[in-house]
Amino acid sequence: MSRSRPADLTPVTAGDRVDPAVLAPRSVRRRLLKAALWIAVVVFAWFAVVRIVGRFDWSAVADAFALLHWWMLVPLLALLLARQVLNAVPLALYVPGLRLARSLENDLAANVVGTFAPPPGDIAIRVAQFRSWGVDPVLGMAGVTLNMLTFYAARFFAPVVGIALLAVEGVEHRQWVVALCCGAIATTMLVLLLLLLRSDELAARIGRTAGRAVRSVRSSVDPEQWAQATVRLRAQTADSLRRGLAPALLALVSMIVVDALVLLVSLRAVGVGTAELTVLDVLTAFFLAYPLTLMPLFGLGVLDAVLVGTWTAVAGVEHESSIVAATIVWRVVTLAGPLLMGGATLAWWRLRSRAGTLRTG
Repeated sequence: MSRSRPADLTPVTAGDRVDPAVLAPRSVRRRLLKAALWIAVVVFAWFAVVRIVGRFDWSAVADAFALLHWWMLVPLLALLLARQVLNAVPLALYVPGLRLARSLENDLAANVVGTFAPPPGDIAIRVAQFRSWGVDPVLGMAGVTLNMLTFYAARFFAPVVGIALLAVEGVEHRQWVVALCCGAIATTMLVLLLLLLRSDELAARIGRTAGRAVRSVRSSVDPEQWAQATVRLRAQTADSLRRGLAPALLALVSMIVVDALVLLVSLRAVGVGTAELTVLDVLTAFFLAYPLTLMPLFGLGVLDAVLVGTWTAVAGVEHESSIVAATIVWRVVTLAGPLLMGGATLAWWRLRSRAGTLRTG
């Protein structure tokens, strides 16, 4: 799933003015750093695939691509649209007055800007869009923070869903361990979100504890500032969180299911049938490995290697090239697709904003 860089815990104040010009890199140094990070991610992804899966026959992968038919784009793009709409549901629930279509536009624009521009470009475009739509940017960015926290809970809840599906065939010990650990993390995050509703004192305690934990790896973090920011977050989002948490979590879990279906359709499109991998084989492996999406670019390389290795062990090594081809199709659809959509929506928003400025001027 494509998501922009998590927002800073400290909400934007009503008096803040974020110039959209910060969307462009502020210096050559930042531009070079962004390029270096991209290169590092690509090299790491390649290393992970080669080390975990091993070297495979790229000519056989190309042959698998030849099985793709143009009409397969129809279900793949339909699933991609459903995925992005479900991804936008929580923000629409958490931000009063924000329609689902604009929530989708905001997520897509922030994703494309966050991918190609240095921080805080994604935050700047979110704030600029909120202002252009007449949405309070304070509530908007508070909603972005809640959205991010809810997604983390959903991400760690995925292995629990995988274990529930595996119960049909039997669960290995290590799979239980993964699911229980991830379930504990997801439950902890949901409990902390619910505790935010109870009182300022509990909110401050949560923020202070989190700040101390982060300070162990970043000495510049002040736990008291985190405590104050968490109290402000509670004041701004209590009603939205109380009303929207359950449907937001349901929407994000549904989004993960749709993401898995994109992979399933990709596998079938390159000739990996039910005789080689059942629907259960595909879904359970994806759900159990989903926390790896915490890594850069949605776990690019590492998640792919784990999935290819797992499915090859089930289907047989003779199907490895087809499985690799399917994961590439999935990556193109779920990574490049939202970037193209984000670029289009960003251009359309800028065109409308410019036209509105000319009319009012």
